[in-house]
Amino acid sequence: MTAAGAAKAAPRRILGIDPGLRVTGFGILDASGGKLVYVTSGCIRATGSSLPTRLGVIARDLAHVIAEQRPTEVAVEKVFVNVNPNSTLLLGQARGAAIAAAVLAGLPVTEYTAGQVKQAVVGAGRAQKTQVQAMVTRLLLLPGTPAADAADALATAICHAHASTGIGGLARGGYRVRGGRLLVGSDR
Repeated sequence: MTAAGAAKAAPRRILGIDPGLRVTGFGILDASGGKLVYVTSGCIRATGSSLPTRLGVIARDLAHVIAEQRPTEVAVEKVFVNVNPNSTLLLGQARGAAIAAAVLAGLPVTEYTAGQVKQAVVGAGRAQKTQVQAMVTRLLLLPGTPAADAADALATAICHAHASTGIGGLARGGYRVRGGRLLVGSDR
């Protein structure tokens, strides 16, 4: 096998992150040849009375997970606009701490909306958390149901694994999709 063939056969280790100011879920899976294999998952509980302390816990603990598990890419759930703008801003800061940990480790980061994640895992963009937990358990053949935040993070990793293969992965090969059309060469 050539070096290029060996590189293509190597599994991708994807870290999915579901950011939260109190609880940040993380989930890691290996993706290879259309097969997804569960590696680990859990929740980072950001304690402390001040916002900077909580953000520091998120960044530090995710940096530890990254150093220990060595993912090759990261997928993060985007912030949705909440009824309370202050809550949205706070959640955005937690998300920023998570992204900073990944970028400082030199990892590529891709973002997905909650609807994209739910659509990829459950088949419905408005699925409930329990439905996401059940499908993640099923898709990854887990012996038990992960905590809701960990399941959301694993779902984000699953979404990324699916989105970065097939038509979703064409951008890595120099192709673009616009308006449902595949663009190559001078069309781009």
